[in-house]
Formats: sequence, C-alpha cells, structure tokens
Amino acid sequence: MNIRWKVTVLLAALFAVLGAAGILVAKTILIPSFAELERNDAKIGMRRVQYALDSTLNQLGLSAGGWGNWTDAYRFMQDHNHTFIDEQMTLAGLKQLNINALMFFDLDGRFATSITHDFGSDRPLDLDFMRAGSLAPDFPWREYLRSGRTVTGLLQTNRGVLMIAAAPVLNGYGQGPIRGMVMMGRLLTVAEIKRIGDQAQVNLSMPDPPTTRIADGLIETDRVTQVYRSFHDIYDRPVLTLRVDIPRDITQRGHLAVHYAGAFLAGAAAVVLILLVLILNRVILNPLARVTRHAVAIGEGKDLTTRLDFRAKDEIGVLAHEFDRMVASVAESRTQLIDQSFHAGFAELAKGVLHNLGNAMTPIGIRLSSLRDRVRSAPTEDVESALAELARPDGDPARRTDLEEFVRLACQELASVIKRMEADLEVMDRQTSIVRAALAEQLHSTRNEHVVESVRIPELIAQALEVVPDAARQLLIIKADSSLAAVGVVRVPRTVLRLVLQNLIINAADAVRESGRPRGELHIGAEIKRGSNADELHLCCTDDGVGISAENLGHIFEKGFSTKSKDTNYGIGLHWCANALAALGGRIWAASEGRGRGSSMHLTVPLAVPKSEPISKVA
Repeated sequence: MNIRWKVTVLLAALFAVLGAAGILVAKTILIPSFAELERNDAKIGMRRVQYALDSTLNQLGLSAGGWGNWTDAYRFMQDHNHTFIDEQMTLAGLKQLNINALMFFDLDGRFATSITHDFGSDRPLDLDFMRAGSLAPDFPWREYLRSGRTVTGLLQTNRGVLMIAAAPVLNGYGQGPIRGMVMMGRLLTVAEIKRIGDQAQVNLSMPDPPTTRIADGLIETDRVTQVYRSFHDIYDRPVLTLRVDIPRDITQRGHLAVHYAGAFLAGAAAVVLILLVLILNRVILNPLARVTRHAVAIGEGKDLTTRLDFRAKDEIGVLAHEFDRMVASVAESRTQLIDQSFHAGFAELAKGVLHNLGNAMTPIGIRLSSLRDRVRSAPTEDVESALAELARPDGDPARRTDLEEFVRLACQELASVIKRMEADLEVMDRQTSIVRAALAEQLHSTRNEHVVESVRIPELIAQALEVVPDAARQLLIIKADSSLAAVGVVRVPRTVLRLVLQNLIINAADAVRESGRPRGELHIGAEIKRGSNADELHLCCTDDGVGISAENLGHIFEKGFSTKSKDTNYGIGLHWCANALAALGGRIWAASEGRGRGSSMHLTVPLAVPKSEPISKVA
C-alpha cells in the first residue's frame, strides 16, 4: 500500500473514529439525558398528583371541621333531634359538599346518624365499616374521638377506596366539651382520579387490580414513561396505586435531532475528507510520489544524469533539490571510485590472501620445527658407529652381542620416529592442500563468482580447525550445538566460509588467552532464516573470553583496527571477513556485554539454490 492510500485510509479511519465517538456520546450522554428529563418530569408529575390528592383531603377536612364546629350539629349530638336530620342530612347537602357519606359518631364510636349515596348509580352506599352500628374496635381513629383532632386519610371499603376526613363536634365557637365526631367520605372513582390528574396536569390512572403493580417504581417503554406510587390507608396498609403516564416526546425529538446531526456530520465529514485528499494529493502526495519514482529509478538504473528540477520552495522542494545535489555528488564519487577501485582491489585482495595464508602456514611451520627436532634427536650417528664396529671381523663376541642389541633398539626407535613423522607429513599435506585451495579460490574469485559447494556445518568447522594452530586449539573447547546437525546440507562458498570460521576461532582463542584463564569454551550454533527472496544461513560463535568493550564494539571490523599488539596483528582478519561476507551478500556483526563477559560473532550467508529446484523447495 503506497502512502497515498495510507493517508486516505488514515483520514477515513480518523473520521470514522470521530463519528463513532459522536455516536457513543449521543448514546451514552445525550439520549440518556433526554430520558432522564422524562423521568424527572414523570416524578414531578407524580409529586403534583400527591399534592392534588393531599389538597383534596385537606379540603375534605376543612368541610368536616366546618360541620363539626356548628351549633346545630353540637345541639343534635346532645338531644338527637330529628329536625337536624330532616333539614341537614339530605342528598342535596351531600351533592353540595361533593361527598358520598356524612356520618356522626358519639364519644363511644357509635353512629348517631349518617347518610350515604352513590351519585353514579343513584343508590345509597352500603359501606361495610358502618354495618355494625359503630366503629370497629381496631378502627385507628377511635383515639381521636376525645382528643379533638381533625384527621384525613384513605379507607378501603366494599365499594372502593374512600377518601375520609373527621373533625370533633364543637359548640360553634371552637370550644367543647367534645360531643362526638363528624366524618365525611368521598369515593375515589375514575372520575375523581381524572379530576386529580387534570388538577396535576398529568395523565393519571389507577391500575386494576392495584396490588399487581410494583409500588413506587418507574417503567419505560418505547412510547411512555410510567411512574407508580402506592398510598396507604388509615391502617397503614397499601390501598391504592396510581400511575402517571408521560409520553416520551423528549426522547423521540432527541433521537430525531441526533439523527439529523449525525447525518449532517457524516455528510460534512465526507466532503471534508474528499477536500483533504484532493489538497494532500496536489500539495504533498503527488510531488512526493514523483520524488519516490525518481529515487527508485536512480536506485535501479545506472543513469545518474537525470534531475527532478523542482521549483517549489516548500519542504518537498528542498528535499528534491538536495536529492538532485546528492545524486550529482554520487555520480562524481562513483567516477572517482571506479578509477580507484581497480588499483585498490589488488592491494586489498593481497592483504586478505596474505593474512589467511599466514594463518594456514603457522601450523605447518610449527610441525616442520617439531619434525626437525625429532630428526635431530634420532640416534643416527650412534647407529652408524655401531654398524661400523660390527663390520670389523675381529671384534669381541660379547661386545658384538651388545652392539647388535643396541642396533635393534635404535632401529625400533627410528621406526617410531618415522611413523610419527609420517603422521605429521600427512597433516602437513592436508594443510598445504588447504593453502593451495585457498590460493585457487582467491585466484578464481578475481575472475568469477565464488565456488558454491554442498557442505555440512560440522564438517566445515572440522576443516577450519585443521588449519588453526595447535596453541590456539589447546585454549578452546569447541561445543557444537545440536542445531548444526539440524541444519543439514547447505550450499555455500565453502572455502570463504571456512576461512572466516578459522579467523573467528583464532580470535576466540586470543580472547581466552587475554582473559588469563588456561582454557575457555567456544559455542557454535546455526539456523536457517527464511526470507522472501532467499534463505540465509545464520551462524553464531559465542566465547567466554575477555569480551569487547562498548567503545570498541563498533570498530572491530574496520581496516587496521585491533586491540592486540601491532607487532603481531595488523587489524586485517575481521575486516577481511566483513568484506568477504559482504561480497557474498551476507554480513557479520558482534555482540558483547563488555569486558570480561565474553562476546558473540554473528554472520549470515545467502544460501545458493540448485538450478533444478525453486527456492520454496530448499530445506
């Protein structure tokens, strides 16, 4: 995916995130706030209903108080005259007071007189609590008969819920003694519920049956918010449940507003996105694509004469100008490098060859010196003298026997020396073959690519150890990881890789020697790294030697750099290894935690693929 599509996708994703955030805010903040307004409105409506019901009961209490503080009623409770009953206890009076029951009780709770009527059916009310002729013994208001308090409340009857109010019967001047209680009642009918709802300006209803609803609760549907409130009677028992229905107009309008706002924002985001993409294409992406195409063309081709020639003064214009200047500088440097590389290549190759030959010739020289010492120590002169003495016929027989025994023993010793010399000569012959192969490889590399061979890594390490000096090998214990065998057969430039391993083994031995320990370990592991174009062999050589300091870690592959004595080391080995691996398409790097903590050498070499097999089939 190029940068143009990346920018477009990024901007689209940004707007999508902003849109999702807007939807999330609308769903989690705006819409719930509208619903909360509706819930608060429903709760306030229920409070208005409570206030309207309390006001109705208070008005009923005022009416009861007025009748109780009336001289005629006071006189009636004293003499029970029928004139009061005939003139005042009438249906017209009930209708005027808007009540369904009017009752008088004496101080013992007995009914003095009463009148009830249902204006809906135009029949008297047969209220259950009046059938006994007196208030029930557990009637809560019995205690108020003598105290003179005005009370109101609700009472569940056989004809429904009755709003009742009671007041003491006084002498007309608010004085006693109290002669009883007057009680008024009004049925809480559907019409009365509607009147209370109209007074509270809400849609009020009384669920039937009321006990099936959860009191003091709130229920939300798609169209309405319902608030329930339960009311208790004078026995403190749930007697009535009212429900306020508030249409969810606010939420519906909120949803509509959010949808309109979301559609507008989506349209605006689309327009802004298109404009941003067009502007970015014109100002940034198209010039950047032109610079990119030019850079790719320069990298793939050999023509360094073309230029961008941007006239813009912005950052991309400055970048294009600097790129043109860099290409011109590279073209000039390339011309100079081609002229110099022809002469420098021979010198660099000679240094590497001489260094590798020096490493290979060292064990040969050591074995030649050892061979010379063995030859000098052989008893050849004594044998010659003994043979000359044995050739004389006039020798002593006893002496002759001793000389023959001496010659026999000397011949055995010479035979042993010759056998050891033969073993040394075989090793020297293999070592000289390695030198000849290295020379042939170096000669071949000057004219052609490196020879690629199929090898096993353990065998390659063994071949490298053969040309390592004995003194270096005696300092190291080579530990081959199981991964070496797991890698199997690989196709690599065997000679070059063997010489690189030889350098690394010698350097590891020197590191152990510098650490002051008599012997160290070199751990060698391998793995195959799968790549999109070609697979690579990765070797890791880890020693427990003196380690590499942080300031030297970045310089050890530089030509001429060495931490060893300048008399015996010229800083060529690792530099040659780096150049040789780079020529093969690989690389080498070092890792160390510091002085005294050992070091690791990592190298990678591309694996050659047989011409008859595709890359995907190479193990």
